[in-house]
Amino acid sequence: MSKKKIVIALGGNALGNTLEEQMQAVKTTSKAIVDMIEENCEVVIVHGNGPQVGMINNAMNEYHDNHKETSLIPLSVCGAMSQAYIGYDLQNALREECINRNVDIKNVSTIITQVLVDKNDKAFQNPTKPIGQFMTKEKAEEAKKEKNWDIVEDSGRGYRRVVASPIPIDIIELDAINALSASGDLVICCGGGGIPVINENNHLKGVPAVIDKDSAACLLAKKINADMLIILTAVEKVAINFGKPDVKWIDKMNIQEANKYCEEGQFAPGSMLPKVKAAMDFANSKDGRVALITLLEKAREAVKGTTGTIITK
Repeated sequence: MSKKKIVIALGGNALGNTLEEQMQAVKTTSKAIVDMIEENCEVVIVHGNGPQVGMINNAMNEYHDNHKETSLIPLSVCGAMSQAYIGYDLQNALREECINRNVDIKNVSTIITQVLVDKNDKAFQNPTKPIGQFMTKEKAEEAKKEKNWDIVEDSGRGYRRVVASPIPIDIIELDAINALSASGDLVICCGGGGIPVINENNHLKGVPAVIDKDSAACLLAKKINADMLIILTAVEKVAINFGKPDVKWIDKMNIQEANKYCEEGQFAPGSMLPKVKAAMDFANSKDGRVALITLLEKAREAVKGTTGTIITK
């Protein structure tokens, strides 16, 4: 019986917010992933990096502020650091879980992944993704002048840097991902949506941006010809009228139904909307492809079709 090829997009709840939380969270996450491997699935893993890249970015900026002779570390480099830092913990937890359960996996490998974006993407003209610490107005003006940052006032809480969130168009290390996966490795890649790069005369130049992790997972799933994209989040199913007395949990929806709910504003722009849009994109990309949104701990049941929200063409 042939294996079902799936791409798993891990939400922030799968990794925690601190080093201690991450060490504990990856153990729970690994159990859910190995559950899917035991259901005869070939798995490739994508993860978020919000708290981790923010922590690294803050530390690097603080070091530069206190040591002006040092270079300011670009956000793209901080993204690369976060991929390795998260991958290291995930690799070890997954390896241990596989060995403990006698699951036959050759290796667990993290690929530091660059994701190509268009330098003319309109997102660069309208950066909206907050990153880093809150600042006073004086600090914000200083950062804008010295570091050339885009700054916004954030809901009365202070000032923050904002960066673009461009659309991913290609995955640079795709051949390596395919080769390792085909050889029997469990592959972790496109961490945090990937390191955003633009192509300038064959030079891949990192840009100050954050790619949506679910969009990158969708692109990867299409590129490796996956059967299923599974987006793991903090709820078991997608809902309409969420938080209201007449809330309705959805078992299954097609592209037309999902579009209708999106147009009605049923999904929050900062949380469920990008997940639903990535799921729609993948399901609509080829006949037979299915996307699934569910709770991390319910992954095995979702693969069996007993829970979660299924999105089909």
